Amino acid sequence: MSVPENYVQQDNDAEPLLDSSNRRGNLLTTTSNEDSSSSDKTGSHEDSHSISSARCFGVELTPDNVAVAMVYFVQGVLGLSDLALSFFLKDDLHLDPAETAVISGFSSLPWLIKPLYGFTSDSFPLFGYRRRSYLVLSGLLGALSWFLMATFVDSKYGAAFCMLIGSLSVAFSDVVVDSMVVERARGESQSMSGSLQSLCWGSSACGRIVSSYFSGSLVDVYGVRSVFGVTALLPLITSAVSLLVKEEPVHGPARGLSLGNDFFESSKSSIFQLWGAIKQPNVFLPTLFIFLFQATPQSGSAMFFFITNKLGFSTEFLGRVKLVTSVASLIGVALYNGFLKKVPLRKIFLVTTIIGSALGMTQVLLVTGLNRKFGISDEWFSIGDSLILSVLGQAFFMPVLILAARICPLGMEATFFATLMSLANGGSTLGGLIGAGLTHIFGVTKDKFDNLALLIIICNLSSLLPLPLLGLLPRDEPDSEENTDIEMTPY
Repeated sequence: MSVPENYVQQDNDAEPLLDSSNRRGNLLTTTSNEDSSSSDKTGSHEDSHSISSARCFGVELTPDNVAVAMVYFVQGVLGLSDLALSFFLKDDLHLDPAETAVISGFSSLPWLIKPLYGFTSDSFPLFGYRRRSYLVLSGLLGALSWFLMATFVDSKYGAAFCMLIGSLSVAFSDVVVDSMVVERARGESQSMSGSLQSLCWGSSACGRIVSSYFSGSLVDVYGVRSVFGVTALLPLITSAVSLLVKEEPVHGPARGLSLGNDFFESSKSSIFQLWGAIKQPNVFLPTLFIFLFQATPQSGSAMFFFITNKLGFSTEFLGRVKLVTSVASLIGVALYNGFLKKVPLRKIFLVTTIIGSALGMTQVLLVTGLNRKFGISDEWFSIGDSLILSVLGQAFFMPVLILAARICPLGMEATFFATLMSLANGGSTLGGLIGAGLTHIFGVTKDKFDNLALLIIICNLSSLLPLPLLGLLPRDEPDSEENTDIEMTPY
């Protein structure tokens, strides 16, 4: 069992990819749950701007690395609002599971056009900066969306709009930090790239740990509006850490492009370069596999209604489950960093998908009450289920990000990486909408769960469908001499 994260956590925010109860919110996400990259190169680059020689996951904590880690931390700590948002949609706005899933899918739309943010950041500096200025803007936009949720929103349309704006804020800041770190990760070995990824995802997991327990207790004590108000302060951290970003201002004509010939020529060149990179088999085929895997249906919204309306799980307990899930994600990062970063991608995908699908079936035991016949309470069963699936899901998604970061072409890191992750997010959104359709077809509502077990079984079995396409992934031998630089040729 996992607690749905209905808001913005697509590729960074992530949580495990294999929890079929909510592969968007708790997975890619982070889900999304939902797509982040690595941090600064170390070892081959000595940074005179380094604030210390301290290291985390083997990565030197330079100002740039600290800024990136803090942005990921903010994306994780925004989970403070997850339970408040879920209960707001369910109890305050009286939505059913299908409607909740549709609104969640709508709020994830900004994650599908991330290449646009990458192109904007790369091509149109604000006040002379391509990264700092957009981090500031993203933080302010996120704060505004949560402020509106805390004060004025009282309809599903208003909630959908604010969720969309908040999602845009996180997605844009995610693209900016991706561009900062991908340009430094290019040419690194899989092992080193794994260390860089571990710093980013470890920071996000720490943010989720900080927010998880209080996400439930704060709703109990102060109500959802107050939690939204506190959450409105968190994106401002993203704006503040932009001061740590080491970036030279863009001078002269490069400061921005006019809307004349320069703009269209630059746009045309970027599109051709992007298409030239994407159409290469070692980029297109792995991305296709990830899209198809993410496009399998999800039952997260229906499961949330079941555990709250049927089983009566309190907000405080759900906060504890989120805490366990967050710690498990950090364990998954450590597991990958310590044991799996040298394992070929195909083997990781195959094993974690099969195990995750099998363990996801255990939710049927919770829905049917069979766990109690074995002497396991609903609460302990849910905690154990979330723990295992979160570890597996995090271990699954790490190599996806590493591969994507290492194949980005020179000069358009933000646009290219955002394109790859947007395709993955598109699959996740499609999977959520398919899950919403199945929820409606099977007649699962806020108080009727007769067919929920069947829905869970279908969602879990569907995650196995892309496995015959594992051959689309490259055969790599991590860290071999000929494989330490998987860099695309510029077009």
